[in-house]
Amino acid sequence: MADAGGQRVRALELLRVRPVMRLRDFIAHGIDPETLARLVREEVVIRPARGLYQLADAPIDARRTLAEVSALVPKGIVCLVSALQFHSLTLQTPSMVWLAIDRGAWRPKIDYPPVRFVRFAGWALTQGIERHRIEGVEVAVTDPARTIVDCFRYRAKIGLDVAMEGLREGLRQRKATADQLWRYGTKARVWSTMKPYVEAMVADGA
Repeated sequence: MADAGGQRVRALELLRVRPVMRLRDFIAHGIDPETLARLVREEVVIRPARGLYQLADAPIDARRTLAEVSALVPKGIVCLVSALQFHSLTLQTPSMVWLAIDRGAWRPKIDYPPVRFVRFAGWALTQGIERHRIEGVEVAVTDPARTIVDCFRYRAKIGLDVAMEGLREGLRQRKATADQLWRYGTKARVWSTMKPYVEAMVADGA
């Protein structure tokens, strides 16, 4: 194992390459917890959440927040308003990360960032899921069409206006097609609700 000075240099080098890292990642590179604790005390490194570390002067953005949450909940799926924002389908800036987990999974306790959990089951856990690499962390996100359908499905939680905005932008930006929306909407049993809006926007050339 490297000496304390060497560990410190290596830890900072790693954080410049992978801005969000877990404690176990550092340990795997031969860096002990005390080195990290010292960097935190010196305010060179911060802990945005339990078990996560990043440089204190690292820029903060929405994507990094998704990476932080996904590092804490590797099987979680970014969805609803957070997925709309990821795909640039809304002007909304969610105050929390919307994250789907398996209906039967234990609900993680996360101090930061704030997370709103929803439960998915069956096909919803595997279909229409994209995987992106953000800050060295694999982030699962529902694809645009699937996200729009989920927003209609959970419209009581997020508001019909948000679902409508996502639908309008998805069609306008050609990130979702009427056929994709029909396919996911049928599976989610929400197509009868969506159909009039989709047809009207397609007719208007949204």
